[in-house]
Amino acid sequence: MESSFLCRSFFLVVLFLLFSFSTARDTITPNHPLADNETLVSSDGSFVLGFFTPSNSSNRYVGIWYNKITIQTIVWVANRASPVLGSGGLLSVASNGTLIITDQKSTVVWSTAGQSGLISPVAQLLDTGNFVVKEDGDGNPNYTWQGFDYPTDTMLPGMKLGVDRITGLNRTLTAWKSESDPSPGEFYAAVDINGDPEVYLWAGSTKRWRSGPLSGIRRSPPNRGVTVSFVNNSREVACSQVVSNQSIVSRVVVNQSGLIQHTLWSWESSQWSISWYAPSSQCENVGTCGNYGVCSSNDSPTLCRCLQGFVPINQANWDLRNWADGCVRETKLDCRNGSTDGFVKVSGVKLPVSANAVVDMSLSLDECRAVCLHSCSCIAYASSNISVGGNGCMVWVTALLDISMFPSAGQDLYVRLAASELATTSENRNSLWSRMKFPLEIVGLDLLLVILTVSLTCVVCLRWRRYRRKRALAAANNFFNEQSDEGTRRNDVDLPSLDFATIVAATDSFSPTNKLGEGGYGPVYKGKLGDGQEIAVKRLSKTSQQGTVEFKNEANLIAKLQNRYLVRLLGCCIEGEERMLIYEYMVNNSLDAFLFGQQTYAALDWQARYRIILGITRGLLYLHHDSRLRIIHRDLKASNILLDKDMNPKISDFGMARILGGEETDIRTKKVVGTYGYMSPEYAMDGIFSVKSDVYSFGVLVLEIVSGKKNRGLYAFTPHLNVVAQAWSLWIDGKGLEFVDESLSYTITMHEVLKCIKVGLLCVQERPEERPLMSSVILMLGSDIATLPEPRQPGFLNRIFPSEIDPFLNNEASNELTASLVGR
Repeated sequence: MESSFLCRSFFLVVLFLLFSFSTARDTITPNHPLADNETLVSSDGSFVLGFFTPSNSSNRYVGIWYNKITIQTIVWVANRASPVLGSGGLLSVASNGTLIITDQKSTVVWSTAGQSGLISPVAQLLDTGNFVVKEDGDGNPNYTWQGFDYPTDTMLPGMKLGVDRITGLNRTLTAWKSESDPSPGEFYAAVDINGDPEVYLWAGSTKRWRSGPLSGIRRSPPNRGVTVSFVNNSREVACSQVVSNQSIVSRVVVNQSGLIQHTLWSWESSQWSISWYAPSSQCENVGTCGNYGVCSSNDSPTLCRCLQGFVPINQANWDLRNWADGCVRETKLDCRNGSTDGFVKVSGVKLPVSANAVVDMSLSLDECRAVCLHSCSCIAYASSNISVGGNGCMVWVTALLDISMFPSAGQDLYVRLAASELATTSENRNSLWSRMKFPLEIVGLDLLLVILTVSLTCVVCLRWRRYRRKRALAAANNFFNEQSDEGTRRNDVDLPSLDFATIVAATDSFSPTNKLGEGGYGPVYKGKLGDGQEIAVKRLSKTSQQGTVEFKNEANLIAKLQNRYLVRLLGCCIEGEERMLIYEYMVNNSLDAFLFGQQTYAALDWQARYRIILGITRGLLYLHHDSRLRIIHRDLKASNILLDKDMNPKISDFGMARILGGEETDIRTKKVVGTYGYMSPEYAMDGIFSVKSDVYSFGVLVLEIVSGKKNRGLYAFTPHLNVVAQAWSLWIDGKGLEFVDESLSYTITMHEVLKCIKVGLLCVQERPEERPLMSSVILMLGSDIATLPEPRQPGFLNRIFPSEIDPFLNNEASNELTASLVGR
């Protein structure tokens, strides 16, 4: 009898569990709200909606995340700015269709607007990840409210970014304020509907990046099965991503470090991978080359040039690669009856900022040209929609800003020029001169002599200056064209060349008061050019331990690289035995002066350190993946990280850097160069270096930034002096916070600190294949610490350096002797 009762009880429990499982709901109704400990699951099991708590926070939010992905990835948050304090929250739908979130005291913390006309409202989580309010049982897709109209930081397939012209609703993507706080942060992406609509990425009130006009040819995420759709009609202006292969999990995210990223989930590796992100180069920053300038990453180091018929406003700044002033028209437009001006075609470009452009979709390209030619205010024109057969006209009546070369998906831009700028025959030139010729017969002889004297003096001065510049340029070309020790000719460098007299004047004859530091290559001086620009001059000494090869290497490599997180090389001086490189001046010294020196710690609080880590990460990502050359730095350390006036980091000193060519993944060398404490085991022991060698150095650097302690040698026999060993010991004992620099006191953000320690340890793994790529590091720094893999014991014990290592370039003193291009 008792056995029979137990069997029946067990059978009923099983039935109850099966029933509960089979009725996992995807809706809430006025009579059936969602409690804090409950979730909704979309009918196909793709998405979950429920209450969640961000890492290192006690606040509760209603959010949506992927159900089948092992890493909890939040894609939408309802009450992002109004959290429930503690547990006990409730999500309900009122009888009028209003969604309401209340706390444990039944206080409303978030709600939507009431929906009139609903008789039996229901809120449902759809298979797309959209949370909607509709009439129960109604299959009409015109929902009375939907979460896709109020995105947070993530755009899912089917979600729109743009403006509803009827309701005025502006759908934008706004980054979380921090990993533990989903409230709106500084960075956001939005569609500007003025002119020809385009997507902008903003940092507060500053435009950082733009997509280019959406109606023309543009770049889409480079993946099969993922495309970008754009709509511009009387109802809306919006873009969205369309996924044709349902196995692809795709999202676009605006993250806390100011990037807009397209990421894909890999089912094989169970992690997110970056497919595309912006801004990824200096040319993608809005306004890099100023008005009428054209930016091309393939033209490094020049990067910027003026449009035909335009010249730099400030040639001195332009020579030193400060292009922000832009260009100005060389010859004014005549604009007489539309017959004296013409157009030059600039092909393969991202069209200029279109906010002030005038668009007429009814005009053909020929009609567009005629309209522009007969309007004195028209500066340029282009087809506004070449993706659908060429109809549509766009004309610019204000300065052309932010033009960049876009060979794979560019358009043709027609820029208006005066007839004299387009003239090619000598007859035209002679005609132009005859119109400008001064009527000498009306000028007295005395005045003519004065004019001739002044003119002759100007000519002599100009020719002398040109001769000095030409001589300096020839000396630089000869120097860089010489055969190098590696048996290759370095004849592709294109650096502005300054003459020795200019550098002498700028540095006050290399005055000791202007000396910033000194390293193996020689001293570094602060200087100021005639136009007031401050510079740092790296002067190769005759007894330099670095030598000519490294000097050439640095000039050749850094001249070709353009990124906001790399120090900017402005020019060089090669004259006689003098060898000098001229850099932008960095006001705030090098990172090691703050970490290990006596400078004030107040300027290097945790927020500044975390920003520095993110900046170094993006700089290395550019070197390893995004520049047209694949560069291994080989000497990444705190003294080679310079800080600008806003404490933003810039990677410097490329004397040891090497290019990975073709399909190369690593290189073996007989001469190991670098600095003790930062070299990876495979490089120090076997001379093998790769991008993973830089990742190792980056890991050491991250641990130094967190701890404020200098790594005293990767293979020291006294582990307590080794930062890597100390970090590992405290981490495995669960005492990671004891590793943090004591000067930070209570200013740290705990989860960010622990995440940085974990990332640092992952980067210093013994085996290169166990270290992440910098593209993965970017994702790790934007992820929850719980989703990161666990590090193993780093490679730092029971090793010694081989005798082949260069005794000067790899000892502790060399790190202290290395001068940085910085201020005091």
